[in-house]
Amino acid sequence: MIEQVLPYYSSPGRHYHTIGHVEDCLRQLGCIEGLSDEEREILTQALLWHDAVYDPMRSDNEERSAALAVDHCTASIRDEVGRLILLTKSHVVDDTDGLGAIMISIDLSILGADAAAYATYIAAIREEYRQIPEDIYRQGRAAILKRFLERPAIFPYPPYRERLEQTARCNIASEIADLAG
Repeated sequence: MIEQVLPYYSSPGRHYHTIGHVEDCLRQLGCIEGLSDEEREILTQALLWHDAVYDPMRSDNEERSAALAVDHCTASIRDEVGRLILLTKSHVVDDTDGLGAIMISIDLSILGADAAAYATYIAAIREEYRQIPEDIYRQGRAAILKRFLERPAIFPYPPYRERLEQTARCNIASEIADLAG
C-alpha cells in the first residue's frame, strides 16, 4: 500500500508532510478498536492519500489529494475516502461523524505530542513554508493556531480528546507566544 503513495510523499520541499507522517497515522489507526473491516480500509486509504498533494502555496491540496485517492480506491469506498480527505481542509467534523472524528484526531495528533516532538514538528512546518517571509508566516501560523484554541475541542474523537487535548492546548499556546515574540 505504501509503495503506491511513496512517490507523492517524497517530493522535494516536504519536511513534515512526508511518508513518516502517513506511517505514524497508520500506526495510530492500528490501535483503534471496534472498527469493521470496511471502516478500517476506508480510514487506511484516507490516511494514505490525505496529504499526497501538498504544495504550501496552493489552497486546493485536499481536493487534489482526494481526487488521487478516488482514482486509486475501489468503487465501494471511494466516495467515503474522498469525503474524509476533504475534512482535513478545515479539520471540522459533525458530532455524528465517527470516521471523520477518528480521521481528524489522528491527523492532528501531533498537536498533543510531547515537547520535543512538537518542536520538531514546528521546525518542519516552518521549513515547508520557508518561501514565506518570517513576519507573514508568524501572523498566518498564529491565526491558524488560534482557531484551534477557539474550538470547544481540538480532537473530535473522545479517546484522543481525553489523552491529548490539554497537552495540545499548552503546545499551541506556547507556539503562539513564541510567534508573537
